[in-house]
Order: sequence, then structure tokens, then C-alpha cells
Amino acid sequence: MAATMRVRNLSRDTELADRAAVADTFWRRLRGLLGRAGLEPGEGLVIKPCDSIHMIGMRFPLDVVHLDKSGTVVKVLENIKPNRLGPFVWRSRTAVELPAGTAAATGTVVGDRVVLEKIA
Repeated sequence: MAATMRVRNLSRDTELADRAAVADTFWRRLRGLLGRAGLEPGEGLVIKPCDSIHMIGMRFPLDVVHLDKSGTVVKVLENIKPNRLGPFVWRSRTAVELPAGTAAATGTVVGDRVVLEKIA
């Protein structure tokens, strides 16, 4: 993956990920997290553009936070199990895949403001 980002929930003053890879090309989005055994706390994947995700071929559950073009949370999917399809999320432009339990641990809910900061 090319860039790395920090993902912060400004509304809750919490950090969702301090090292999230970015999937912003067709091939990076296609591969996603396939082949990985899991995500460590603080890791994640920022997928853009993205209005739906799938868990086909995955080996571990995820939380997924969907953001609109301004960074507002429009949907939070918690503990999505492998080999499931996520819903189409209207207005979603970016999906942030996180270790299962991250959304609850950070209190992230629809309406929160999230920022993506590039890490040098």
C-alpha cells in the first residue's frame, strides 16, 4: 500500500487508527486486506472511493466506518464476519476498515466528524 494515514474522530477526540494503509487505486481496492491474518490495534485500511465492502475471502471480522465527502460518518458497521457482503451505503465516499471492536471502543457513531491525516 502506498500512503499511510492517521484516522481521528474529531467529535469524540479519539484515534481510530494511527497507521492506516490507503487503497485508492483499482488494484489496491481489489486486494484490500485479503491475505492478511488480522489487523493489530491502531491499524486500518482507508478505501476511496468506496460505497460498499465485502468480506469474501477474509479471515477475520472488521468494523467499517463509512464517511461522506466532508468526513462525516454516514454508517458504522460493527463486527462484520468473514464471507459476508456489506450494504451499499448511500453518500459514502470513503470506507475505513478497522479491527473489530474499534467503533465501540472509540464511541464512533453516525454524525461524527472524522479526519484523515497523511503521515510523512
